[in-house]
Amino acid sequence: MIKKIAIIGSGVMGSGIAQSFAVSGYHVTINDIKEELLNHAQNRISENLSLLMEEGALTDREKQGALANITYSVDLEGAVRDADFIIEAIPEVIELKLNLYRQLEEIIKPDAIVASNTSTFPISQLMEKASFAERMVITHFFNPGHLVPLVEIVQHDETKPEIVKTTMDLMRKIGKSPILLKKEIAGFIANRLQTALMREAFYLLKEGVADAEDIDTAITAGPGFRWAFTGPIEIADFGGLDTWQRVFDNVSPVLDQSKEAPDLIRDLVAEGKLGTKSGEGIFTYEESTVSQKINERDRNFIKLGKLKMEKEEVL
Repeated sequence: MIKKIAIIGSGVMGSGIAQSFAVSGYHVTINDIKEELLNHAQNRISENLSLLMEEGALTDREKQGALANITYSVDLEGAVRDADFIIEAIPEVIELKLNLYRQLEEIIKPDAIVASNTSTFPISQLMEKASFAERMVITHFFNPGHLVPLVEIVQHDETKPEIVKTTMDLMRKIGKSPILLKKEIAGFIANRLQTALMREAFYLLKEGVADAEDIDTAITAGPGFRWAFTGPIEIADFGGLDTWQRVFDNVSPVLDQSKEAPDLIRDLVAEGKLGTKSGEGIFTYEESTVSQKINERDRNFIKLGKLKMEKEEVL
C-alpha cells in the first residue's frame, strides 16, 4: 500500500506533482539541493492552493490539510528512506538523473517504486546502469502538474505488471487520467501529437497565411474546444472515416514536412528572444502581463477540470 511519497526536485513540475498528492491526503516529502529552492516551492504551492480556494475547488480546511501533508528537506536519504513511491523531477540532464539513481540504489526501500517525470529520455536509457528496472516507471505529468489530468505511464521491459497496476491506480486516486504506452517511443504520445500540430502552426505563420493571434484562435475556438472531451480518433469516427480518408488524401501532401525546429524559432532563440522568460518571443510580454496570463490560464484550467469531473460523475 502506498502511503508515503517522495518528490525529488522542487521546481514548477515537482511542486505541482507534490501538491496533487498532498491534496489527496498523502504524506509528501519534497527534496531539493538548496533551502532557497524549497522555500520557493512552498510559496508556489501555497499560492496554487489559494487560487483553488478562490475558484471554489478547495476549502480552507482542505488547503491547510494539504499544506500539513508536505515536508521539505535537503536531505536526500531522509526524504526517500521510508518512501513507498518516489518521483524524480530534476532537470532533463541525463548525467544528473543517472547519478541520482546510483544514490537511490543505496538508500531506498527494497519494495519502493521509482518513477521519473522525464519528457525527454526513454526508460531504457534511464535504467542502463540501475538495478531497479523491475520497479521503475516513467510518470510524465503535464504543466501545470496540479491541474492537468494527463499522466503518461511508460514501463521498462523488466517492469513488473503489479508495479504498473499500482502506479496507474495511484494516479487515479489523486485525480489524474493515466494512459499506458505499450511500447517505448520518443516523445511519448501527447508531445508527439502536440509537436506535429505546432510544426504546422509555425509553417502557417511563416507563410503569412494568418497572424499569430488568429492561428492560436483557430485552435482554442476550434479543435481545441472539442478536444477537451472528444479525442482525434473518436472525432474521425464521428465525422465518418470515409470523410477523413478524403481529408487525409487531400491535405496530407501539402502539410509541412520539416524534420527540425522551424527557422523562426531558431532565429528568435539566437536573438535571445525566448518567449515569456525573456519578455519577447512571437509576442511581447511585460512581467505583470505574464503573471496575469498564467493566473487566467490556471483559473480556466480549474473551471474546465471541475466541468470534466462533473461530466464523469454523471457518467
